[in-house]
This record gives sequence, C-alpha cells and structure tokens, in this order.
Amino acid sequence: MSTKGVYLSWIVVNDIEAAIKFYTEVAGLQLREFHKDFGWAELSGPEGMTLGLAQESQEQQTKAGTNAVVTITVEDIVATREMFLKKGVRLLGNILEVAGHVKLQTFMDNDGNMLQLAQML
Repeated sequence: MSTKGVYLSWIVVNDIEAAIKFYTEVAGLQLREFHKDFGWAELSGPEGMTLGLAQESQEQQTKAGTNAVVTITVEDIVATREMFLKKGVRLLGNILEVAGHVKLQTFMDNDGNMLQLAQML
C-alpha cells in the first residue's frame, strides 16, 4: 500500500449552503470548490488540510452532526482495498467513484470509527 497522506476531513451537514456561509463568514475559511449537483464543498485556510462538507442525503451512511470523516489518500485504491480485505478490515460498501474527481472506499477502524480511502483521479 502506498499511502500519500491525510489531506481531507469532511462532515455531513443538513444545509450545505448554510454551512458554507458559516464556515466562510464565521470561521474565516475560503470556499475552494462547490459542486451543488454532488452536494459537496471544500474549504480551507492558507495553511493546513481541507474541510469537506457533504449534504446529508439518503445515500450518506452518516447523518449530519454525528461524525467527521478522515480521508487517507492512496495511490491505488483497488490494491489497498484488497490488502484491507486480507487483513480483515471492515469495509462499508464498494468503491464509489465520483467521475473525474475521486474514488472512495469507506471502512471502519478497530474502534468503530468510520474513515475513507481516497484516490484522486
């Protein structure tokens, strides 16, 4: 497995546009990307990692206000997924691809924390 690093943590929100307003106007972050059709936004400051906002939906495994998801970026998500399976890691669902952007695989650590693997496309 070739892990690149942790660049993103994301949270689920009830109203993504209200959350963008909060994180820009109150917390002082800058909006870097907003994909209304995907229900996704990315914000950051001049330093540090990116905060992702995901609109709560039926497809989300997480409800607003219940969890922050740490994303571990890898070079090859398919190979990493296979290695995780061999090591008995609990995977949630299959690899999800957001066309042209990212491939994601959700998993649980030994304490039941939900995390994701991400391969940027």
